[in-house]
Amino acid sequence: MSGTLSSVADKQKTYDFPQDLREAQLELHQVQSALADLYKRLPWSIEPLPGWTHTKENGHFHEAARPDSPGWSDEEQAQVAELRTRQLALAESVVTHAFWSTCDDTPAARSALKHLHAQDEAAEERQALGE
Repeated sequence: MSGTLSSVADKQKTYDFPQDLREAQLELHQVQSALADLYKRLPWSIEPLPGWTHTKENGHFHEAARPDSPGWSDEEQAQVAELRTRQLALAESVVTHAFWSTCDDTPAARSALKHLHAQDEAAEERQALGE
């Protein structure tokens, strides 16, 4: 199976992405990851709200529960706002980059760019292992 995967990877077209586009995409991934990590640590509600429990006996399809939420602090709200603002700016920068007007298959190129950081990491790992 690994031979099949490598032959598919070998047939994929490569793109000469400009460095500023590569950097913007990488930072976008980093900001999205930081935002996701922050959301995981934050209480489930921005505002303080009481917890709740839904049971099948009460007519709900799935059982679910939430503890009381103390809400987000002003600092936490500011962190989320800052990351979301940066995420939007980076996404706009990537999507509107002049490079896309030079592509004959923009969706394929966009997909390749989204996965470029993973390919770079894999190449660095192979190089470190002497492959």
